[in-house]
Amino acid sequence: MGHPQVAGVGLTHFGKHPERTTRDMFAEAGLTALDDAGVDSDDIESVFYGNFIGEVSEDQGHMGPISAEALGIDAPATRIESACASSGVAVREAVKNVRSGESDAVIVGGAERMNNLGTAETTASLALAADDLYEVRVGMTFPGAYALMADAYFEEYGGSREDLAYIAQKNHANAVDNEFAQFQYEIDIDDALDAPPVAEPLHLYDACPVTDGAAAAVIVSEEYAANNNLDIDVRVTGSGQGSDNLALQDREYLTQTPAATNAANEAFDDATIGPADVDLAEVHDCFTIAEVLALESMGIFDHGDGINAARRGDTLPEGDIPVNLSGGLKAKGHPVGATGAAQIAEMTRLLRGDHHNSEYVSDSSVGITHNAGGTVASTVVHVLEVDQ
Repeated sequence: MGHPQVAGVGLTHFGKHPERTTRDMFAEAGLTALDDAGVDSDDIESVFYGNFIGEVSEDQGHMGPISAEALGIDAPATRIESACASSGVAVREAVKNVRSGESDAVIVGGAERMNNLGTAETTASLALAADDLYEVRVGMTFPGAYALMADAYFEEYGGSREDLAYIAQKNHANAVDNEFAQFQYEIDIDDALDAPPVAEPLHLYDACPVTDGAAAAVIVSEEYAANNNLDIDVRVTGSGQGSDNLALQDREYLTQTPAATNAANEAFDDATIGPADVDLAEVHDCFTIAEVLALESMGIFDHGDGINAARRGDTLPEGDIPVNLSGGLKAKGHPVGATGAAQIAEMTRLLRGDHHNSEYVSDSSVGITHNAGGTVASTVVHVLEVDQ
């Protein structure tokens, strides 16, 4: 059936929008994506929508039909929940749907609203992605869980808080000119090192913010694009998904994320490429250590080598493989149910040349997105390519 084409993308501003509902934000992102694609809403045959905590933040389940209604679309609509990987999984289902020939044009995305909740309620809501029996009931939070992973990494491979600070500095710098980003300001290494602790060794600038926002993409078949004279640059050539035990105590590793390895290997095989072919990446950096684990688990860097990548300059915009040119979750923001689709939107804009940081990757043709749920118990990886 050929490769699914990313015909158009849309994003809201990521930030604090406690007064906006998820349906309102998804309408903005989805209608923007349709306009960007030049696709009529009547042509959309399926809707895939990612959301994590709608039942808590808005007392609303059964959000698939609402997502379609928000866009004025009369088509089968499915809400997908996989923690912070919700819309990443939604993208994968959309890609499979188009590849199979079931649909010629679909819209996929996600939205999340969290800033209408208090800090304690938000923390408890996000903890739903952890193991209630073995983690949440004993007081584990995600900052604590990633702190354990960071400590284990430092013990096994070396590294320091200063190495993590270089990652935070990079991603903040990448977001400065991103109109959709929550944090559009730079920080220096001392800012990161002197910030208050969240869970040692992770401090404030090692953590992504609480974010409201939405993202969407229109994905079409090659046949639909040709029949409708659509000039599309970006296609999804690979898709993969992996899972791991939910609780950290049941994992074989704290310093590796096999779910990401499995998802990446599947996506690479699907696209008939390898890690060495990747030109740029958008990865799930909910905490700075998560960027390291993602890059190593996908084979972009060897285990133990990713911790120094930002300090060496390898992952900077001018480096060998720019990472999180959007600002990543760290600075662009992390509306959890929208993040996976937002990575697709950012990568599409980077590859087709209309992103604020496209100048750094003007000769690039292969990008990957990595979206993870919980402590990487769920992972989705996509390969996006553009002809040069």
